[in-house]
Amino acid sequence: MKHLFYIILILPMLLYSQKKTEEEVKVKLEDKQILRKGNDLFKERKYVDAEVKYKKALKQNPNYEKAVYNLGNSVYEQNRFKEALPYYEFVSKSTKDKKTKLETFHNIGNTTMKLKQYDKAVAAYKNSLRLNSKDDETRYNLALAQKLLKDQQQQNSENKDKDKDKDNKDQDQNKDNKDQDQKKDQGDDKEKDKDQDKGDDDKDKKDQDKGKNEQKDKQPQKPKPDQLSQQQMQQLLEAMNNEEKKTQKKVNAQKARGKKTKNEKDW
Repeated sequence: MKHLFYIILILPMLLYSQKKTEEEVKVKLEDKQILRKGNDLFKERKYVDAEVKYKKALKQNPNYEKAVYNLGNSVYEQNRFKEALPYYEFVSKSTKDKKTKLETFHNIGNTTMKLKQYDKAVAAYKNSLRLNSKDDETRYNLALAQKLLKDQQQQNSENKDKDKDKDNKDQDQNKDNKDQDQKKDQGDDKEKDKDQDKGDDDKDKKDQDKGKNEQKDKQPQKPKPDQLSQQQMQQLLEAMNNEEKKTQKKVNAQKARGKKTKNEKDW
């Protein structure tokens, strides 16, 4: 009775598992057919049409590694390198197949080379060579990636030095401009002081001239040699009047002596 209970409990699970396995096999067969159609289009270089088929296969089975890998190839051939990279990275982490893994690392190297991410390309090619050290194509690509990485680092270093030199030159130029501005300001101040001093000198000169003029106005004017002062003229007139009076008195006196006088005597 107890065994019968376990059989009744397990039987539905077994039937469901068998049904699910049949559905998975059916899906995989359909996916393979879609994948093959995509591969045929890829060989004809119809990369856009092949991409459509691979995406259709993945829509039905998102974990179909071959479809993901081939989708990455079709996108890569359309020069959409940034978009192709995640597909390769997904397969490199999920696949258990050695050949698929080393090929995926090789393609990651090629994609990052196109993106000029040479450090990632070097790492990817090394990962591929660890799985197959005799792959001459990967070895060659690794050497090329290493050279390009070295050139890139050197160029970045030179650009950094140029930027540093440029910053130093800009700082020196700013300092020179500042010094020139200071000198100009000092020159302007000196010129201003000079103008001020000149203005003060002119003012002093004007004040001195004004003082002289005022002093000249205050001082009595000296008479010219042929010109008598008012006082001298007054004195001269008075002297002339006095002389005239004296002369008139003499004339009058002379007149009186010449006149006959009447003597009234009795004789």
